Amino acid sequence: MKKSIKRFGAILMATVMAASLVTGCGSKAGAEVAGAKKGDGNIKIGVSIWSSTDVLGSQCKKIVDKAAKANGVEVQYVDQAHVSEQVTASVEQLCAAGCQGIIICNSADSEMTSAINTCTEHGVYIAQFFRIISQENSPEVYKTACNSKYYVGAVHEDEVTNGYTLVNLLLENGDRTIGLEAWTVGDATFQLRWKGYQQAIDEWNASHASDPATMTEPVYANTSSEEGAAAAMSLYNSNPGMDALIVAGGGGDPLVGSIGAYANEGLTGKIDVVSTDFLDDLADQLKSGGMFAESGGHFCDPLFAFYLVLNAVKGNYVKEEGTFGYEILFPYLYVSSPDDYANYEKYFVNDDPYTDEELATMAGYSFEELNKAAANLSIDDVITRHSN
Repeated sequence: MKKSIKRFGAILMATVMAASLVTGCGSKAGAEVAGAKKGDGNIKIGVSIWSSTDVLGSQCKKIVDKAAKANGVEVQYVDQAHVSEQVTASVEQLCAAGCQGIIICNSADSEMTSAINTCTEHGVYIAQFFRIISQENSPEVYKTACNSKYYVGAVHEDEVTNGYTLVNLLLENGDRTIGLEAWTVGDATFQLRWKGYQQAIDEWNASHASDPATMTEPVYANTSSEEGAAAAMSLYNSNPGMDALIVAGGGGDPLVGSIGAYANEGLTGKIDVVSTDFLDDLADQLKSGGMFAESGGHFCDPLFAFYLVLNAVKGNYVKEEGTFGYEILFPYLYVSSPDDYANYEKYFVNDDPYTDEELATMAGYSFEELNKAAANLSIDDVITRHSN
């Protein structure tokens, strides 16, 4: 019999604190300009994003647009579908469009060398969101970032802890045969989540030899709902007894396709699905059994990357020569019941977590203040700030 997961999900939880200040070294592309009044020296910031219209991307765009308007900054978007050549081309396009700064995601380590070199050549500042270059896996790319004064830094999550927590939710619920659906081979964020998934499996098996759990090799779905559906059914059909599915990410569309495919086959509630992209209908999916648990709520990553770049353009944030740059480690939120999601929906979806006045004030924060604001962002934080 499956165990209750209430101890994990009674409330939304933030699992990590902010990182240190500065660390040392060792679909088809399209553009859109958001309607924000010009000001603040006519600053223009580009956003290279996998999609500005899917579930997660549209939330990212909404909060960045609001911050840009509050600060009189122009923003321009290029959707690059996480296609490598389009990612690198998007940076060239935004530099050519006159942007003084760029925030970027998705961005594999292999693509960041070109992105950084292009920005350095044009004197354009760049910061990552939802991503950070791996010093361990990509030392040469990391060195490139350190050597460029225009690479500002990164805003990202503790992805290993995220993956570890989600798999433990499944294991404590009694799931033992877990399918893994990823989005792109070699993506640094997926690699970290996968490490956390595997860590949870290994620890479980080490202490439960008579009740082992297995996890498949990843099946890749890119960023489309159609490929998500195909990947989910391929995993189910190839693994008899599969009782859980991890949809690692991909912006939300692969998860939509996976849930829809299981619904069409009458498998809703029979396969426990966890993921790291919040859906618009997450409350309904939690009620129906379409979703078992989810981590996310982190669409503010690009907001904080926006502030990193904005302050670099203004000359307020100057990284020390030879260092990687500014790093913000953002807290995840976890949802495992309709009640959990109700609070998230109220304070993050139906309303924005920051007012126009707060967004204007945050642009003037020191890095220490900005880092603290990111670490503190939670349901309780929003309630406290907006009840005054």
